[in-house]
Amino acid sequence: MNALTVEELANPLRALRLLASDFTHLPAPAIKVTDIFPDCLELSFHGAADDLGGFAAFETWRQALRVEPDTVEFAVQSGGRTHSLSAYTEFAGASVRLVAYGPGPMASAGVEVER
Repeated sequence: MNALTVEELANPLRALRLLASDFTHLPAPAIKVTDIFPDCLELSFHGAADDLGGFAAFETWRQALRVEPDTVEFAVQSGGRTHSLSAYTEFAGASVRLVAYGPGPMASAGVEVER
């Protein structure tokens, strides 16, 4: 198995550089570039219940990158304690994944879910 070079991660790194210069006013995401998906840049948003989890930041970025609302996927995790949103778009030659996590109704109710 041959290891990738940094040059082979050029597309997501270029996209990150452009996002960092063009969208300085937007909320800072957690950033992931990996050799497992070498053409993908992931921007993830996490937060507490009082600020809608990462959903408000996700929505700000979704609008800035002109991601259509009907392409956003919703999921429930951890027995209802966590909700997530995700969407993909292309930017500067890279696939950009936006993902947000926030508390679900089970988390705010303080309900312990059996596994």
